[in-house]
Amino acid sequence: MTGRRPSFAPGAPATRPGRDRLARLLPAPPGADRADGAGAPRAAVVGGGIAGLAAATALAERGVRVTLYERDAQLGGRLAGWPTRLADGTTVTMSRGFHAFFRQYYNLRALLRRTDPDLSRLTGLPDYPLRHGSGRRDSFRHVPRTPPLSALGFVALSPSFRLRDLARMHPRAALPLLDVRVPEVYRRLDHVSAHDFLEAIGFPPAARHLAFEVFSRSFFADPRQLSAAEMALMFHIYFLGSAEGLLFDVPGEPFPQALWDPLAGRLRRLGAHVRTGTEVEGVRVVSSGGFRVTAAGAEEPYDAVVLALDPAGLRALVARSDGLGDDAWRERVARLRTAPPFLVSRLWLDAPVRADRPGFLGTSGHGALDNVSVLSGWEGEAARWAARTGGSVVELHAYALPGDTDRATTQKALLAELHRLYPETARARVVDARHEWRADCPLFAVGGHADRPTVGTTVPGLVVAGDTVRTGLPVALMERAATSGFLAANELLGRWGLRGHDLWTVPGRGRSGALRWAAGRSGPGR
Repeated sequence: MTGRRPSFAPGAPATRPGRDRLARLLPAPPGADRADGAGAPRAAVVGGGIAGLAAATALAERGVRVTLYERDAQLGGRLAGWPTRLADGTTVTMSRGFHAFFRQYYNLRALLRRTDPDLSRLTGLPDYPLRHGSGRRDSFRHVPRTPPLSALGFVALSPSFRLRDLARMHPRAALPLLDVRVPEVYRRLDHVSAHDFLEAIGFPPAARHLAFEVFSRSFFADPRQLSAAEMALMFHIYFLGSAEGLLFDVPGEPFPQALWDPLAGRLRRLGAHVRTGTEVEGVRVVSSGGFRVTAAGAEEPYDAVVLALDPAGLRALVARSDGLGDDAWRERVARLRTAPPFLVSRLWLDAPVRADRPGFLGTSGHGALDNVSVLSGWEGEAARWAARTGGSVVELHAYALPGDTDRATTQKALLAELHRLYPETARARVVDARHEWRADCPLFAVGGHADRPTVGTTVPGLVVAGDTVRTGLPVALMERAATSGFLAANELLGRWGLRGHDLWTVPGRGRSGALRWAAGRSGPGR
Protein backbone atom coordinates (compact mmCIF):
# COMPACT_ATOMS: atom_id res chain seq x y z
CA MET A 1 0.00 0.00 0.00
CA THR A 2 2.97 2.30 0.49
CA GLY A 3 3.30 4.85 -2.26
CA ARG A 4 -0.27 4.65 -3.58
CA ARG A 5 -1.55 8.05 -4.64
CA PRO A 6 -5.18 9.20 -4.65
CA SER A 7 -6.37 9.94 -8.15
CA PHE A 8 -7.68 13.42 -7.32
CA ALA A 9 -4.60 14.82 -5.60
CA PRO A 10 -1.38 13.78 -7.36
CA GLY A 11 1.60 13.80 -5.04
CA ALA A 12 -0.29 13.04 -1.82
CA PRO A 13 -0.17 9.61 -0.15
CA ALA A 14 -3.23 7.36 -0.33
CA THR A 15 -3.84 7.43 3.39
CA ARG A 16 -6.40 5.13 4.93
CA PRO A 17 -9.81 6.83 4.63
CA GLY A 18 -11.05 6.22 8.20
CA ARG A 19 -10.14 4.66 11.51
CA ASP A 20 -10.63 1.03 10.40
CA ARG A 21 -7.21 -0.61 10.00
CA LEU A 22 -8.82 -3.40 7.93
CA ALA A 23 -10.40 -1.07 5.37
CA ARG A 24 -9.79 -2.57 1.95
CA LEU A 25 -7.95 -0.75 -0.83
CA LEU A 26 -8.82 -1.47 -4.46
CA PRO A 27 -5.82 0.05 -6.26
CA ALA A 28 -6.39 2.19 -9.33
CA PRO A 29 -6.00 0.33 -12.63
CA PRO A 30 -2.76 1.52 -14.28
CA GLY A 31 -2.49 3.74 -17.32
CA ALA A 32 -1.55 7.19 -18.55
CA ASP A 33 -2.27 10.08 -16.21
CA ARG A 34 -4.26 12.12 -18.68
CA ALA A 35 -5.74 12.03 -22.18
CA ASP A 36 -4.40 14.36 -24.84
CA GLY A 37 -6.46 17.54 -25.41
CA ALA A 38 -8.30 17.55 -28.74
CA GLY A 39 -7.86 13.81 -29.20
CA ALA A 40 -9.35 12.93 -25.82
CA PRO A 41 -12.35 10.62 -25.85
CA ARG A 42 -15.85 12.02 -25.34
CA ALA A 43 -18.23 10.58 -22.73
CA ALA A 44 -21.88 11.32 -21.97
CA VAL A 45 -22.98 10.83 -18.39
CA VAL A 46 -26.77 10.56 -18.15
CA GLY A 47 -27.97 11.47 -14.67
CA GLY A 48 -26.64 14.07 -12.24
CA GLY A 49 -27.08 12.24 -8.93
CA ILE A 50 -24.26 10.89 -6.80
CA ALA A 51 -23.37 8.13 -9.27
CA GLY A 52 -23.35 10.44 -12.28
CA LEU A 53 -21.34 13.10 -10.47
CA ALA A 54 -18.78 10.51 -9.36
CA ALA A 55 -18.44 9.12 -12.89
CA ALA A 56 -18.24 12.58 -14.49
CA THR A 57 -15.64 13.74 -11.97
CA ALA A 58 -13.49 10.63 -12.33
CA LEU A 59 -13.51 10.89 -16.14
CA ALA A 60 -12.94 14.65 -16.32
CA GLU A 61 -9.96 14.36 -13.96
CA ARG A 62 -8.27 12.16 -16.58
CA GLY A 63 -8.89 14.61 -19.40
CA VAL A 64 -11.95 12.90 -20.88
CA ARG A 65 -14.32 15.38 -22.52
CA VAL A 66 -17.46 14.93 -20.43
CA THR A 67 -21.02 16.12 -20.91
CA LEU A 68 -23.26 15.55 -17.88
CA TYR A 69 -26.99 15.49 -18.61
CA GLU A 70 -29.51 15.97 -15.80
CA ARG A 71 -33.27 16.09 -16.46
CA ASP A 72 -34.04 18.28 -13.43
CA ALA A 73 -32.92 21.85 -12.91
CA GLN A 74 -30.73 20.79 -9.96
CA LEU A 75 -27.91 18.31 -9.50
CA GLY A 76 -27.86 15.76 -6.70
CA GLY A 77 -30.53 13.27 -7.73
CA ARG A 78 -32.29 12.11 -4.58
CA LEU A 79 -30.12 14.59 -2.64
CA ALA A 80 -31.07 17.59 -4.77
CA GLY A 81 -32.31 20.85 -3.29
CA TRP A 82 -34.31 23.73 -4.71
CA PRO A 83 -35.47 27.18 -3.54
CA THR A 84 -38.97 27.74 -2.19
CA ARG A 85 -40.62 30.82 -0.70
CA LEU A 86 -42.32 30.53 2.69
CA ALA A 87 -45.48 32.28 3.80
CA ASP A 88 -43.38 34.76 5.82
CA GLY A 89 -41.52 35.80 2.66
CA THR A 90 -38.29 33.91 3.40
CA THR A 91 -36.63 32.01 0.56
CA VAL A 92 -35.29 28.67 1.81
CA THR A 93 -33.99 25.43 0.30
CA MET A 94 -36.28 22.41 0.19
CA SER A 95 -35.05 18.87 -0.46
CA ARG A 96 -36.20 15.27 -0.32
CA GLY A 97 -35.04 14.99 3.25
CA PHE A 98 -32.41 13.91 5.71
CA HIS A 99 -29.50 11.66 4.64
CA ALA A 100 -26.79 10.29 6.92
CA PHE A 101 -23.16 10.38 5.70
CA PHE A 102 -21.69 7.43 7.59
CA ARG A 103 -17.95 7.28 8.22
CA GLN A 104 -17.59 4.08 6.16
CA TYR A 105 -18.86 5.82 3.03
CA TYR A 106 -15.26 6.06 1.88
CA ASN A 107 -15.79 6.67 -1.83
CA LEU A 108 -18.62 9.16 -1.38
CA ARG A 109 -16.49 11.07 1.08
CA ALA A 110 -13.57 10.95 -1.37
CA LEU A 111 -15.83 12.55 -3.98
CA LEU A 112 -16.77 15.32 -1.55
CA ARG A 113 -13.10 15.87 -0.66
CA ARG A 114 -12.53 17.07 -4.24
CA THR A 115 -13.91 20.45 -3.15
CA ASP A 116 -13.71 20.09 0.65
CA PRO A 117 -10.46 18.29 1.57
CA ASP A 118 -11.14 18.36 5.32
CA LEU A 119 -14.89 17.65 4.94
CA SER A 120 -15.47 20.86 6.87
CA ARG A 121 -18.92 21.19 5.29
CA LEU A 122 -20.05 18.08 7.17
CA THR A 123 -20.84 18.08 10.86
CA GLY A 124 -21.16 15.06 13.13
CA LEU A 125 -24.27 14.28 15.12
CA PRO A 126 -23.45 12.93 18.59
CA ASP A 127 -25.99 10.10 18.62
CA TYR A 128 -28.36 7.94 16.57
CA PRO A 129 -31.16 7.32 19.08
CA LEU A 130 -34.06 5.00 18.34
CA ARG A 131 -37.41 5.20 20.12
CA HIS A 132 -40.27 2.72 20.19
CA GLY A 133 -43.91 3.66 20.67
CA SER A 134 -43.84 1.91 24.06
CA GLY A 135 -41.32 4.49 25.25
CA ARG A 136 -38.34 2.13 25.04
CA ARG A 137 -35.25 3.88 23.71
CA ASP A 138 -31.95 2.68 22.27
CA SER A 139 -28.79 4.60 21.48
CA PHE A 140 -25.53 4.02 19.65
CA ARG A 141 -23.65 6.80 21.41
CA HIS A 142 -21.86 4.57 23.93
CA VAL A 143 -21.70 1.38 21.85
CA PRO A 144 -18.12 0.32 21.01
CA ARG A 145 -17.29 0.82 17.35
CA THR A 146 -14.91 -2.09 16.79
CA PRO A 147 -16.51 -5.45 15.89
CA PRO A 148 -17.54 -7.77 17.41
CA LEU A 149 -17.72 -5.50 20.48
CA SER A 150 -20.09 -3.22 18.54
CA ALA A 151 -22.82 -5.86 18.26
CA LEU A 152 -22.16 -7.27 21.72
CA GLY A 153 -22.13 -3.80 23.23
CA PHE A 154 -25.42 -2.89 21.60
CA VAL A 155 -27.07 -6.02 23.01
CA ALA A 156 -25.60 -5.40 26.46
CA LEU A 157 -26.61 -1.74 26.59
CA SER A 158 -30.00 -2.04 24.90
CA PRO A 159 -33.20 -2.30 26.96
CA SER A 160 -34.72 -4.09 23.95
CA PHE A 161 -32.70 -7.24 24.71
CA ARG A 162 -33.69 -9.05 27.90
CA LEU A 163 -32.21 -12.30 29.19
CA ARG A 164 -35.41 -14.26 28.69
CA ASP A 165 -35.62 -12.96 25.09
CA LEU A 166 -32.06 -14.01 24.35
CA ALA A 167 -32.79 -17.50 25.64
CA ARG A 168 -35.56 -17.90 23.04
CA MET A 169 -33.36 -16.96 20.08
CA HIS A 170 -32.01 -19.42 17.51
CA PRO A 171 -28.35 -18.46 17.15
CA ARG A 172 -27.66 -21.01 14.38
CA ALA A 173 -30.06 -19.15 12.09
CA ALA A 174 -28.05 -15.95 12.69
CA LEU A 175 -24.69 -17.45 11.76
CA PRO A 176 -24.73 -16.10 8.16
CA LEU A 177 -24.46 -12.59 9.65
CA LEU A 178 -21.02 -13.42 11.04
CA ASP A 179 -19.31 -13.72 7.65
CA VAL A 180 -21.03 -11.64 5.00
CA ARG A 181 -19.29 -11.71 1.64
CA VAL A 182 -20.35 -10.35 -1.73
CA PRO A 183 -21.67 -11.99 -3.90
CA GLU A 184 -21.96 -15.12 -1.71
CA VAL A 185 -24.47 -13.46 0.61
CA TYR A 186 -26.90 -13.16 -2.31
CA ARG A 187 -26.61 -16.86 -3.15
CA ARG A 188 -27.40 -17.70 0.46
CA LEU A 189 -30.08 -15.18 1.36
CA ASP A 190 -31.52 -13.40 -1.68
CA HIS A 191 -34.42 -15.90 -1.84
CA VAL A 192 -35.47 -15.03 1.74
CA SER A 193 -37.21 -11.85 2.93
CA ALA A 194 -35.66 -9.77 5.69
CA HIS A 195 -38.81 -10.37 7.76
CA ASP A 196 -38.62 -14.17 7.44
CA PHE A 197 -34.90 -14.20 8.19
CA LEU A 198 -35.40 -12.25 11.41
CA GLU A 199 -38.36 -14.48 12.31
CA ALA A 200 -36.17 -17.56 11.95
CA ILE A 201 -33.57 -16.06 14.29
CA GLY A 202 -36.23 -15.23 16.85
CA PHE A 203 -35.10 -11.72 17.70
CA PRO A 204 -37.32 -10.11 20.34
CA PRO A 205 -39.88 -7.93 18.51
CA ALA A 206 -38.73 -4.64 20.06
CA ALA A 207 -35.10 -5.35 19.19
CA ARG A 208 -36.08 -6.37 15.68
CA HIS A 209 -37.91 -3.10 15.12
CA LEU A 210 -35.18 -0.91 16.55
CA ALA A 211 -31.98 -2.70 15.61
CA PHE A 212 -32.79 -4.33 12.26
CA GLU A 213 -35.88 -3.02 10.57
CA VAL A 214 -34.34 0.45 10.67
CA PHE A 215 -31.98 -0.93 7.99
CA SER A 216 -34.89 -2.22 5.95
CA ARG A 217 -36.61 1.14 6.15
CA SER A 218 -33.37 2.76 4.96
CA PHE A 219 -34.10 1.00 1.67
CA PHE A 220 -37.63 2.50 1.65
CA ALA A 221 -38.97 -1.04 1.75
CA ASP A 222 -41.19 -3.16 3.94
CA PRO A 223 -39.14 -6.01 5.49
CA ARG A 224 -41.52 -8.52 3.86
CA GLN A 225 -40.46 -7.28 0.44
CA LEU A 226 -36.75 -6.68 1.05
CA SER A 227 -34.14 -9.34 0.29
CA ALA A 228 -32.52 -10.68 3.47
CA ALA A 229 -29.20 -10.47 1.63
CA GLU A 230 -29.43 -6.67 1.53
CA MET A 231 -30.27 -6.49 5.23
CA ALA A 232 -27.38 -8.85 6.08
CA LEU A 233 -25.04 -6.68 4.00
CA MET A 234 -26.14 -3.63 5.98
CA PHE A 235 -25.49 -5.49 9.23
CA HIS A 236 -21.98 -6.27 7.97
CA ILE A 237 -21.28 -2.69 6.86
CA TYR A 238 -22.32 -1.13 10.17
CA PHE A 239 -21.95 -3.77 12.89
CA LEU A 240 -19.65 -6.70 12.19
CA GLY A 241 -17.68 -5.67 9.10
CA SER A 242 -16.55 -2.13 9.84
CA ALA A 243 -14.90 -0.44 12.80
CA GLU A 244 -16.34 2.97 11.85
CA GLY A 245 -19.53 2.41 13.86
CA LEU A 246 -23.01 3.81 13.35
CA LEU A 247 -22.33 7.48 13.99
CA PHE A 248 -22.54 9.79 11.00
CA ASP A 249 -22.18 13.29 9.63
CA VAL A 250 -24.68 15.63 8.00
CA PRO A 251 -24.12 18.63 5.72
CA GLY A 252 -23.94 21.89 7.67
CA GLU A 253 -25.84 23.69 4.90
CA PRO A 254 -28.45 22.50 2.36
CA PHE A 255 -27.26 19.95 -0.19
CA PRO A 256 -26.73 22.33 -3.14
CA GLN A 257 -24.63 24.84 -1.23
CA ALA A 258 -22.65 22.30 0.79
CA LEU A 259 -22.09 19.59 -1.81
CA TRP A 260 -23.23 19.91 -5.40
CA ASP A 261 -22.66 23.54 -6.39
CA PRO A 262 -18.94 23.32 -5.50
CA LEU A 263 -18.62 20.00 -7.33
CA ALA A 264 -20.38 21.35 -10.42
CA GLY A 265 -18.00 24.32 -10.38
CA ARG A 266 -15.04 21.99 -10.26
CA LEU A 267 -16.40 19.91 -13.17
CA ARG A 268 -16.71 23.04 -15.28
CA ARG A 269 -13.15 24.06 -14.42
CA LEU A 270 -12.04 20.61 -15.62
CA GLY A 271 -13.71 21.34 -18.96
CA ALA A 272 -16.90 19.31 -18.47
CA HIS A 273 -20.25 20.54 -19.78
CA VAL A 274 -22.97 20.38 -17.13
CA ARG A 275 -26.40 20.47 -18.76
CA THR A 276 -29.16 20.63 -16.17
CA GLY A 277 -32.81 20.78 -17.19
CA THR A 278 -31.94 18.55 -20.14
CA GLU A 279 -33.50 15.11 -20.50
CA VAL A 280 -31.83 12.53 -22.72
CA GLU A 281 -34.42 11.31 -25.18
CA GLY A 282 -32.48 8.37 -26.58
CA VAL A 283 -29.10 6.67 -26.98
CA ARG A 284 -28.20 5.02 -30.28
CA VAL A 285 -25.32 2.61 -30.86
CA VAL A 286 -23.36 3.48 -34.00
CA SER A 287 -22.35 0.46 -36.09
CA SER A 288 -18.88 1.88 -36.71
CA GLY A 289 -18.34 2.43 -32.99
CA GLY A 290 -19.51 4.90 -30.37
CA PHE A 291 -22.93 6.36 -29.67
CA ARG A 292 -25.32 9.11 -30.62
CA VAL A 293 -27.12 10.80 -27.72
CA THR A 294 -30.28 12.78 -28.40
CA ALA A 295 -31.22 15.58 -25.99
CA ALA A 296 -33.11 18.85 -26.47
CA GLY A 297 -33.84 17.80 -30.02
CA ALA A 298 -30.18 17.55 -31.03
CA GLU A 299 -28.00 14.45 -31.52
CA GLU A 300 -24.36 14.43 -30.44
CA PRO A 301 -21.61 11.81 -30.89
CA TYR A 302 -19.78 10.17 -27.98
CA ASP A 303 -17.23 7.43 -27.55
CA ALA A 304 -18.88 6.16 -24.35
CA VAL A 305 -22.06 6.54 -22.31
CA VAL A 306 -22.64 6.21 -18.56
CA LEU A 307 -26.26 5.52 -17.58
CA ALA A 308 -26.54 6.81 -14.00
CA LEU A 309 -30.31 6.76 -13.52
CA ASP A 310 -32.87 5.56 -11.01
CA PRO A 311 -34.78 2.36 -11.92
CA ALA A 312 -37.70 4.15 -13.57
CA GLY A 313 -35.41 6.47 -15.52
CA LEU A 314 -33.22 3.59 -16.66
CA ARG A 315 -36.21 1.52 -17.74
CA ALA A 316 -37.69 4.42 -19.68
CA LEU A 317 -34.48 5.42 -21.47
CA VAL A 318 -33.64 1.84 -22.47
CA ALA A 319 -37.20 1.36 -23.74
CA ARG A 320 -36.85 4.53 -25.86
CA SER A 321 -33.42 3.49 -27.21
CA ASP A 322 -33.95 0.71 -29.74
CA GLY A 323 -30.97 -1.62 -30.08
CA LEU A 324 -29.27 -0.46 -26.87
CA GLY A 325 -28.00 -3.71 -25.34
CA ASP A 326 -29.00 -7.27 -26.17
CA ASP A 327 -32.50 -8.65 -25.55
CA ALA A 328 -31.58 -10.40 -22.29
CA TRP A 329 -30.10 -7.21 -20.80
CA ARG A 330 -33.07 -5.10 -21.92
CA GLU A 331 -35.48 -7.59 -20.35
CA ARG A 332 -33.63 -7.50 -17.04
CA VAL A 333 -33.71 -3.72 -17.03
CA ALA A 334 -37.44 -3.78 -17.77
CA ARG A 335 -37.99 -5.97 -14.69
CA LEU A 336 -36.32 -3.54 -12.28
CA ARG A 337 -38.73 -2.46 -9.58
CA THR A 338 -39.25 0.73 -7.65
CA ALA A 339 -39.76 0.86 -3.88
CA PRO A 340 -43.13 2.00 -2.48
CA PRO A 341 -43.88 5.71 -2.05
CA PHE A 342 -42.41 7.73 0.80
CA LEU A 343 -43.22 11.10 2.33
CA VAL A 344 -40.99 13.87 3.60
CA SER A 345 -42.82 16.60 5.57
CA ARG A 346 -40.83 19.67 6.54
CA LEU A 347 -42.43 22.05 9.02
CA TRP A 348 -41.42 25.58 9.92
CA LEU A 349 -42.76 26.16 13.45
CA ASP A 350 -43.15 29.45 15.35
CA ALA A 351 -41.78 27.97 18.59
CA PRO A 352 -38.58 26.07 19.42
CA VAL A 353 -38.35 22.40 20.24
CA ARG A 354 -36.72 21.50 23.52
CA ALA A 355 -32.97 22.07 23.48
CA ASP A 356 -32.18 18.45 24.39
CA ARG A 357 -34.03 16.95 21.41
CA PRO A 358 -31.65 14.95 19.18
CA GLY A 359 -30.81 16.15 15.70
CA PHE A 360 -32.12 12.83 14.38
CA LEU A 361 -34.44 10.29 15.99
CA GLY A 362 -35.38 6.94 14.46
CA THR A 363 -38.83 5.70 15.46
CA SER A 364 -40.87 2.50 15.54
CA GLY A 365 -44.40 1.98 16.74
CA HIS A 366 -45.38 5.55 15.86
CA GLY A 367 -47.71 4.77 12.99
CA ALA A 368 -46.24 5.64 9.60
CA LEU A 369 -43.55 7.85 11.13
CA ASP A 370 -40.03 6.48 10.63
CA ASN A 371 -37.86 9.33 11.88
CA VAL A 372 -37.76 12.93 13.02
CA SER A 373 -35.02 15.47 12.29
CA VAL A 374 -34.63 18.83 14.00
CA LEU A 375 -32.93 20.63 11.10
CA SER A 376 -32.57 23.87 13.00
CA GLY A 377 -30.28 22.03 15.39
CA TRP A 378 -27.58 21.37 12.78
CA GLU A 379 -28.30 22.88 9.34
CA GLY A 380 -27.11 26.45 8.98
CA GLU A 381 -29.95 27.79 6.85
CA ALA A 382 -32.62 26.31 9.14
CA ALA A 383 -30.76 27.47 12.25
CA ARG A 384 -30.61 31.04 10.94
CA TRP A 385 -34.35 31.04 10.22
CA ALA A 386 -35.04 29.68 13.72
CA ALA A 387 -32.77 32.25 15.37
CA ARG A 388 -34.43 35.11 13.50
CA THR A 389 -38.01 33.99 14.17
CA GLY A 390 -37.70 32.22 17.52
CA GLY A 391 -39.04 29.07 15.91
CA SER A 392 -37.69 25.72 14.69
CA VAL A 393 -37.53 23.59 11.56
CA VAL A 394 -38.55 19.94 11.87
CA GLU A 395 -38.65 17.18 9.26
CA LEU A 396 -40.73 13.98 9.36
CA HIS A 397 -40.21 10.88 7.20
CA ALA A 398 -42.57 8.02 6.38
CA TYR A 399 -41.27 5.17 4.20
CA ALA A 400 -42.79 2.24 2.31
CA LEU A 401 -46.32 3.62 2.26
CA PRO A 402 -49.12 1.76 0.45
CA GLY A 403 -49.82 3.02 -3.04
CA ASP A 404 -53.38 4.00 -2.12
CA THR A 405 -52.34 6.06 0.92
CA ASP A 406 -54.44 9.18 1.44
CA ARG A 407 -51.91 11.99 1.43
CA ALA A 408 -53.73 14.54 3.56
CA THR A 409 -54.58 11.95 6.21
CA THR A 410 -50.98 10.70 6.37
CA GLN A 411 -49.56 14.21 6.67
CA LYS A 412 -51.90 14.93 9.59
CA ALA A 413 -51.01 11.60 11.21
CA LEU A 414 -47.29 12.39 11.08
CA LEU A 415 -47.92 15.73 12.73
CA ALA A 416 -49.91 14.01 15.47
CA GLU A 417 -47.02 11.60 16.09
CA LEU A 418 -44.61 14.54 16.31
CA HIS A 419 -46.84 16.04 19.01
CA ARG A 420 -46.80 12.70 20.83
CA LEU A 421 -43.01 12.46 20.68
CA TYR A 422 -42.26 16.13 21.32
CA PRO A 423 -45.26 17.56 23.23
CA GLU A 424 -43.92 21.12 23.08
CA THR A 425 -44.60 21.14 19.32
CA ALA A 426 -48.35 20.76 19.93
CA ARG A 427 -48.39 24.36 21.14
CA ALA A 428 -46.50 25.64 18.09
CA ARG A 429 -48.12 27.14 15.00
CA VAL A 430 -47.01 25.78 11.63
CA VAL A 431 -45.74 28.85 9.78
CA ASP A 432 -45.39 26.85 6.58
CA ALA A 433 -44.96 23.27 5.41
CA ARG A 434 -43.69 21.35 2.41
CA HIS A 435 -44.68 17.77 1.68
CA GLU A 436 -42.62 15.74 -0.80
CA TRP A 437 -44.22 12.51 -2.02
CA ARG A 438 -41.82 10.41 -4.08
CA ALA A 439 -41.55 6.86 -5.43
CA ASP A 440 -38.25 6.52 -7.30
CA CYS A 441 -35.94 4.46 -5.07
CA PRO A 442 -34.86 0.95 -6.12
CA LEU A 443 -36.62 -2.01 -4.55
CA PHE A 444 -34.18 -4.79 -3.65
CA ALA A 445 -36.89 -7.40 -3.80
CA VAL A 446 -36.62 -11.01 -2.69
CA GLY A 447 -34.96 -12.94 -5.50
CA GLY A 448 -34.27 -9.82 -7.56
CA HIS A 449 -30.48 -9.65 -7.33
CA ALA A 450 -29.85 -11.47 -10.62
CA ASP A 451 -31.91 -8.91 -12.54
CA ARG A 452 -29.97 -5.91 -11.29
CA PRO A 453 -27.50 -4.55 -13.87
CA THR A 454 -23.76 -4.73 -13.44
CA VAL A 455 -21.48 -1.81 -14.24
CA GLY A 456 -20.33 -3.38 -17.50
CA THR A 457 -22.65 -4.33 -20.35
CA THR A 458 -22.37 -6.32 -23.57
CA VAL A 459 -22.07 -3.05 -25.51
CA PRO A 460 -18.47 -1.73 -25.63
CA GLY A 461 -18.36 1.73 -24.10
CA LEU A 462 -21.77 1.47 -22.37
CA VAL A 463 -21.67 1.30 -18.55
CA VAL A 464 -24.24 1.63 -15.79
CA ALA A 465 -23.98 3.31 -12.37
CA GLY A 466 -26.29 3.94 -9.44
CA ASP A 467 -27.44 2.41 -6.17
CA THR A 468 -29.38 -0.21 -8.16
CA VAL A 469 -26.19 -1.64 -9.64
CA ARG A 470 -24.43 -4.86 -8.62
CA THR A 471 -20.86 -3.89 -7.79
CA GLY A 472 -19.55 -7.11 -6.21
CA LEU A 473 -18.40 -5.00 -3.25
CA PRO A 474 -19.74 -4.50 0.31
CA VAL A 475 -21.40 -1.13 -0.29
CA ALA A 476 -24.97 0.12 -0.05
CA LEU A 477 -27.17 3.19 -0.46
CA MET A 478 -25.26 6.43 -1.21
CA GLU A 479 -21.92 4.63 -1.02
CA ARG A 480 -23.05 2.12 -3.64
CA ALA A 481 -24.02 5.01 -5.89
CA ALA A 482 -20.64 6.72 -5.52
CA THR A 483 -18.66 3.48 -5.81
CA SER A 484 -20.51 2.39 -8.94
CA GLY A 485 -19.86 5.78 -10.52
CA PHE A 486 -16.11 5.42 -9.95
CA LEU A 487 -16.22 1.80 -11.16
CA ALA A 488 -18.00 2.87 -14.35
CA ALA A 489 -15.37 5.53 -14.95
CA ASN A 490 -12.55 3.09 -14.24
CA GLU A 491 -13.91 0.64 -16.80
CA LEU A 492 -13.97 3.30 -19.50
CA LEU A 493 -10.58 4.71 -18.52
CA GLY A 494 -9.11 1.22 -18.84
CA ARG A 495 -10.47 0.97 -22.40
CA TRP A 496 -8.60 4.15 -23.27
CA GLY A 497 -5.35 3.28 -21.50
CA LEU A 498 -5.88 5.87 -18.79
CA ARG A 499 -5.21 5.42 -15.09
CA GLY A 500 -8.21 4.69 -12.92
CA HIS A 501 -9.03 5.77 -9.39
CA ASP A 502 -8.28 4.12 -6.05
CA LEU A 503 -11.35 2.86 -4.19
CA TRP A 504 -11.85 1.73 -0.61
CA THR A 505 -14.45 -0.47 1.06
CA VAL A 506 -15.12 -2.00 4.44
CA PRO A 507 -13.55 -5.48 4.77
CA GLY A 508 -14.93 -7.94 2.25
CA ARG A 509 -15.62 -10.69 4.78
CA GLY A 510 -16.20 -11.20 8.50
CA ARG A 511 -13.38 -9.79 10.61
CA SER A 512 -12.93 -12.70 13.02
CA GLY A 513 -11.55 -16.07 11.93
CA ALA A 514 -13.51 -17.82 14.68
CA LEU A 515 -16.75 -16.13 13.63
CA ARG A 516 -16.09 -16.95 9.97
CA TRP A 517 -15.61 -20.58 10.95
CA ALA A 518 -18.90 -20.53 12.86
CA ALA A 519 -20.71 -18.94 9.92
CA GLY A 520 -19.38 -21.68 7.65
CA ARG A 521 -21.01 -24.26 9.91
CA SER A 522 -24.43 -22.85 9.07
CA GLY A 523 -24.36 -24.44 5.62
CA PRO A 524 -24.67 -22.78 2.20
CA GLY A 525 -28.44 -22.51 2.12
CA ARG A 526 -29.31 -21.66 5.70
